Amino acid sequence: MAETTPSPRPVPAATPRESLDEPDTAPEPLWREALGDRLRHRRHARGETLTETATRAGLSPQYLSEVERGIKEPSSEMIAAMAGALGVTLFELTLEVAKDLSVVRPAPVPVHGSSRTAYALAA
Repeated sequence: MAETTPSPRPVPAATPRESLDEPDTAPEPLWREALGDRLRHRRHARGETLTETATRAGLSPQYLSEVERGIKEPSSEMIAAMAGALGVTLFELTLEVAKDLSVVRPAPVPVHGSSRTAYALAA
């Protein structure tokens, strides 16, 4: 019997939060989840199946499905192939994903002297 993998939580629709004063307790979505949502949205907008898009990108439908569900972390070459198969440039796709993420949750404002900031810069 095949094991099932729980699907990642969906990224909320791209709408601004009602109040920026209230802290958001939901974890920030990962880049791969936002990328997968954006790829699926573009594929559906074109009316294509996983197989059609995957074939044009030179990928297996299974791999594309896993990317769309936020399970796989694709390389930049794979992202470029998927973008090309969907008729968009890598820059346009990246910009769309970044905009989706910025609407979900505004970027935190770094506090000078914070050890968290120091770790982020070191990485």
